[in-house]
Amino acid sequence: MKKAEIESEMEDELRPEYDLRGLRVRKVGPGRKGFGDLVVRLEPDVAEAFPDAAAVNEALRFLIRITKENTPLPH
Repeated sequence: MKKAEIESEMEDELRPEYDLRGLRVRKVGPGRKGFGDLVVRLEPDVAEAFPDAAAVNEALRFLIRITKENTPLPH
């Protein structure tokens, strides 16, 4: 098959309503988010209280610990 025939055949495989131009390429590498990372967006007023992600994690771990300590055990 000629190159032009192959290209036209490939163009016809997708339906016109499938517009893939808006898709972004996900780059994985050093310094980028990995597939296992979870991102939680904080409201601006909450984010002001924390200097960085480590401080947020520390506060959440503290909250988890005191919640578990103060929760009565079921009988």
